[in-house]
Amino acid sequence: MTREKIVVVGSSNTDMTVKSKSLPKPGETVLGGDFYMQQGGKGANQAVAVARLGGRAVFVGKVGEDAFGEASVAAYRADGIDTRHVTATRRAPSGVALIMVDQGAENCISVAPGANACLAPEDILAARAEFEQAAIVLLQMEIPMPALVQAVELGHASGARVILNPAPAQFVPDSVLSRLYMITPNRAEAEKLTGIKVTDMESAGRAARMLADKGIGRVVITLGGKGVFIRDAEEEYCIPAERVEAVDTTAAGDTFNGALCVALSEGRTLFDAVRFASRAAAIAVTRMGAQTSIPYRRELKVESV
Repeated sequence: MTREKIVVVGSSNTDMTVKSKSLPKPGETVLGGDFYMQQGGKGANQAVAVARLGGRAVFVGKVGEDAFGEASVAAYRADGIDTRHVTATRRAPSGVALIMVDQGAENCISVAPGANACLAPEDILAARAEFEQAAIVLLQMEIPMPALVQAVELGHASGARVILNPAPAQFVPDSVLSRLYMITPNRAEAEKLTGIKVTDMESAGRAARMLADKGIGRVVITLGGKGVFIRDAEEEYCIPAERVEAVDTTAAGDTFNGALCVALSEGRTLFDAVRFASRAAAIAVTRMGAQTSIPYRRELKVESV
């Protein structure tokens, strides 16, 4: 198996999760059940997924000089992630996410970015050597746009495959999109980027073609229980979702993206990489929490390339 370096640039949070029968409506108080506190953040979740599933993960991010930040970095190191470019700042506390999960496994999340909002282009440039050695650069949208743009430009210039998971959904400049190797939105994110309401494979195809017209060679749109739509150059196809009983969808998308990068770094085809990623995400939704739900390679029962 080839273990090529995967640089993940993104957010680090401490997640505080309450599970209850229903999600509260505006002005409503709902009595919840179990409470969980653990490390999270889309960037960190994806880096953990890369490491647990057999990839060489390098994480670039920002935490506060506080107990939450120290605990997060210690946990990342325990998972085998290279954290030399996770820096601490006094300008803001570590990021925090407040999560509610209902009995149908749906969630709502509110994030206080904290130190994540301090990640700057100079932090990306300080990790230039990692980008120059990377096979893949994986990004999300919980960091400031200037840092994201710098990471895209540096990854593209270094010859790495730059993959953007455009979450949470927001506008992305065409100048960024045109430098991507791949984009991996879910339904809501695809609609935000294209204006096309994605409800099924046909509408996903229209959204994927619009994104491809912006210069992105590969588009992977995740549709939850309906599966995954893939556009690879001019070829389009769908992969059905694995049937499982979901209890919490938190970090399922992050698990999918980390797993996808691992499989691609091992030389798998995009079709096989998406199947690998779907299997990992299917395991994640059967467990509570963010990083506690992310599986290890041995749990997928697949052979290395």
